[in-house]
Amino acid sequence: MGRLQDKIAVITGAASGIGAATAERVAAEGARTVVADLNGDGARAVADRITSAGGTAMAVEMDLGDTGSVRDMIESTVRAYGGLDVLHNNAAATHLAAKLDLPVAEADPAVWDDTMRINVRGTMVAIQAAVPHMVDRGGGSIINTSSGSGLAGDLRNPAYGASKAALINLTMYVATQYGKQGVRCNAITPGFILTRRGSGSVHGAMEETMLRHHLTPRLGKPEDVAAAVVFLASDEAVFITGQTLGVDGGLLAHQPYVAEMRAVFP
Repeated sequence: MGRLQDKIAVITGAASGIGAATAERVAAEGARTVVADLNGDGARAVADRITSAGGTAMAVEMDLGDTGSVRDMIESTVRAYGGLDVLHNNAAATHLAAKLDLPVAEADPAVWDDTMRINVRGTMVAIQAAVPHMVDRGGGSIINTSSGSGLAGDLRNPAYGASKAALINLTMYVATQYGKQGVRCNAITPGFILTRRGSGSVHGAMEETMLRHHLTPRLGKPEDVAAAVVFLASDEAVFITGQTLGVDGGLLAHQPYVAEMRAVFP
């Protein structure tokens, strides 16, 4: 029997990368899984892979920036499967971070508004819609994908980083307000995760530098995050809530000069 047997799970941003790996792993652990994404074709492809492997899944096309769309995603899940036990809020406005999220002195307030609307408000709406259904089933687990960008400053993407910091705080509020009703809420902060989307020239040029600053022999894979989500979603983590788990290869666990010091004192 899988670690999530008989549970019902929604994974957002699940058409590719971390979300796809998580949806497939959650389904392999026995959960009936909703693969939700703005990319409907991609979501359906992931759901098809799950069902072909013997799991149970359905795809839902969902826009995290549209409140009605987010609520419909949760209601579609409950209609199809009878309830909700796990919500992994993984979707984010990565398209804004990639090109439009400029340094603070040059920032477009409209980009900040869109980033917060999608990353923070959209996640809040998903939680808001999910909590009553989790309470009806005696509890549930919410896992928010934050980022190392929410824990430290960087040269790029201040709106994205601020939104991810907000998710860490939102995580603690949700854990505090609904814990006594059996709803747990935790956050994950991934490190530099190698995905198919991240295999282009810019990411390729960064890999050697990023690896020097991780404490592990390799960079992260989507499956590393998926494994953490499964643990936090499972009954093994029933006493863990309000926490932020770094799945980052130790990226933020050391002094900033460690990589350079290795060259001096190998």
